[in-house]
Amino acid sequence: MDDEYAKLIRRMNPPRVVIDNNACENATVIQVDSVNKHGILLDVVQVISDMNLVIKKAYISSDGVWFMDVFNVTDRNGNKIKDKEVIDYIQRRLEKNPSFATSMRESVGVVPTEEHTVIELTGTDRPGLLSEICAVLADLRCNVVTAEIWTHNTRAAAVVHVTDDSSGYAIEDPSRLSTIRDLLCNVLRGSDDPKTARTALSHPGVTYRDRRLHQIMFADRDYERVEKAGLRGRDKSPFPHVTVLDCVERDYTVVTMRAKDRPKLLFDIVCTLTDMQYVVFHGVVQTERTGAYQGMELELCTEDRIGLLSDITRIFRENSLCIKRAEISTENGKAKDTFYVTDVTGNPVDPKIIDSIRRQIGDTVLQVKHNSSLSPKPHEGTTFGFLLGSFFKNRSFQNFKLIRSYS
Repeated sequence: MDDEYAKLIRRMNPPRVVIDNNACENATVIQVDSVNKHGILLDVVQVISDMNLVIKKAYISSDGVWFMDVFNVTDRNGNKIKDKEVIDYIQRRLEKNPSFATSMRESVGVVPTEEHTVIELTGTDRPGLLSEICAVLADLRCNVVTAEIWTHNTRAAAVVHVTDDSSGYAIEDPSRLSTIRDLLCNVLRGSDDPKTARTALSHPGVTYRDRRLHQIMFADRDYERVEKAGLRGRDKSPFPHVTVLDCVERDYTVVTMRAKDRPKLLFDIVCTLTDMQYVVFHGVVQTERTGAYQGMELELCTEDRIGLLSDITRIFRENSLCIKRAEISTENGKAKDTFYVTDVTGNPVDPKIIDSIRRQIGDTVLQVKHNSSLSPKPHEGTTFGFLLGSFFKNRSFQNFKLIRSYS
């Protein structure tokens, strides 16, 4: 826990945020100056990612007790941020500098909150898994309010917020919660892999959804690449290039990364370093081209209803689509869902199949936002460079001799 002096320093020096649309020709510049504290970089990048902004460049520096970041950002279409309400909102969020609670919960958890029940899932990925989960939730009279689903290295994780479909409130009956957990575990237990059999009831807590999914995947050790038959053939993306150098004379470590760009890549990197108990001292981010996407991106926008998500994912499954990632949200009676899809082999989806699906769902309801088949070829693809230096012990920001952070 921080001592009282450190808290006083932060209260006397709240974050200062400047958002400038004139400093750069093709991006909005966001500058954040603040007293340094453990996790501040993740807090800032999290706000930017939460607004679906694309980071084109970034300069990160933390000397002693002071922290300064400069980000060049655009919207998903490559435009500057011109909406004053959006700019004001970003500024308020960054100046507030929120901290998000973290916890290392595991496997399948069901957490009742005041408004909805939070269900956390991990298991072995397979085609149609999301459709099966949605069908089980529909049968159990659970209405999906929001959800985020990730897949990586044959593993799948999800954070799903549900309500009772009749009352619209959180499900609090312990017996019913236990039934939901057990039936979802049966769906996730798709092989003899012992990792799929772990289940646990989560403890209450509030964590940003993307952040929580990083924690779930990290606890599940998804970074351990499973060399199973057919896995490498399904994964068509090139491996990132990562180098690690120790500069003994200056007591720091430099990590450089080069990879194909995609939305929220910097957020994912900072989350990973934070989960590994490292702290970024200096950093440089440079993207050379526009973003690439994990498969074809489909956006669904329509009136919400009970069982909508179950119906949509069933149609995807019947047309042999594989959902690599999904973001589900409802607001004011409207459902706005984003799906990143491939075919079952990991290749781009045949446009004829997408046309057929859109006819079933509705041409105005389901839109193709981005198509991976139109992205640059691998050797021409987008790249991402990231330089990290001076990982230091987070209990003393003046101590630059230690690489790992121990909190």
